Amino acid sequence: MAATLTRKLVSLTEAADVLAVSTKTVRRYIADGHLDAVRLGRRTLRIKLDSIERFIDARPVGGWRRTE
Repeated sequence: MAATLTRKLVSLTEAADVLAVSTKTVRRYIADGHLDAVRLGRRTLRIKLDSIERFIDARPVGGWRRTE
């Protein structure tokens, strides 16, 4: 039985672009446990895309309303 792989991984730079922060901040989020990352080699670190989505969804901005 073959397993289907549906997990998406992104680089530090790609995660930083999505979150509009620096790669240093992404590393801090990983260290603090806010983002899930995997090490694929000695120098290769990838962030799970679903953890980025959870991170964004957990921080909605409330109270901001558009006035016209």
